[in-house]
Amino acid sequence: MDDVRIEGSKVILRNVKQADLKRLWSLKYGETDPEWKKWDAPYLPLELIDFHTFIDKEMKHKTYDEKIGAYSELLMEKNDQIIGSVVYYWEHEASRWLEIGITIFDPKYWNGGHGTEALMMFIGYLFENLEIERVGITTWSGNERMIAVGKKVGMQVEGRMRKCRYHDGYYYDSIRMGMLREEWESLKFRR
Repeated sequence: MDDVRIEGSKVILRNVKQADLKRLWSLKYGETDPEWKKWDAPYLPLELIDFHTFIDKEMKHKTYDEKIGAYSELLMEKNDQIIGSVVYYWEHEASRWLEIGITIFDPKYWNGGHGTEALMMFIGYLFENLEIERVGITTWSGNERMIAVGKKVGMQVEGRMRKCRYHDGYYYDSIRMGMLREEWESLKFRR
């Protein structure tokens, strides 16, 4: 398996290495109420796990999928520091329905174009390496930044389930966004 390193002007995407696991665990589970979780499906509780459980989980769910030859998680790095990650998961693998997610753990890197660039690079990586026709994200109407990033990279709102997410006394919509391969091809040649 080859190492992946995709360099943009703001961030680098690369595969997770053994030496990254302690830092990655700390970013994901090192705080009881991290700021990033307030935007990343806050209506679902963050299950804090210890480092050994995290390692066991990582070993079971290897980030390299040998069956299809691609990494399901890439780290987002800036100035040699891990600032976030991008992931894909199968909503329904048999029909090639793939969803992606992105998290920037450190708020100082929010609103600076880092997520937009990382998402564009990751979508390109997936279309170039997987036999899929669509890439999608699911978010909630309270995460306006994620919706804006999706639109910036060329995704379209494909579905809205109204008032199905209850959080802090309010109802929010669940938003599905997606991009088809032909739309990505069209955007790729215009850049």
